[in-house]
Amino acid sequence: MRVLLKAHFDTEKGNELIRSGRMGDLIRETIDRVHPEAAYFLPEDGERTAYLFFDLEDPSQIPVITEPLFEAGDAKVSYTPAMNLDDVQKGLSQLRGGDSGQ
Repeated sequence: MRVLLKAHFDTEKGNELIRSGRMGDLIRETIDRVHPEAAYFLPEDGERTAYLFFDLEDPSQIPVITEPLFEAGDAKVSYTPAMNLDDVQKGLSQLRGGDSGQ
């Protein structure tokens, strides 16, 4: 299932990661782990934030992906199901098939 992983990094921990040169490593390791189709990095609500869109093949991946972000960056992490245009069109076409689910 395609998901959006959003990670907000604690400012002080983020500062430590940057000063130590470890922030780039953490980002690279996470990218290598999830192979996102898109990755964006921005300030949000005054915190360094990463948005990664990727295919979560199995829920058992969540601890493997998330724990390093918690440990190194004291990050607040959320996962949200996400669709691309093809997914939306496929879903909408199923609505037009006459089966309204009722």
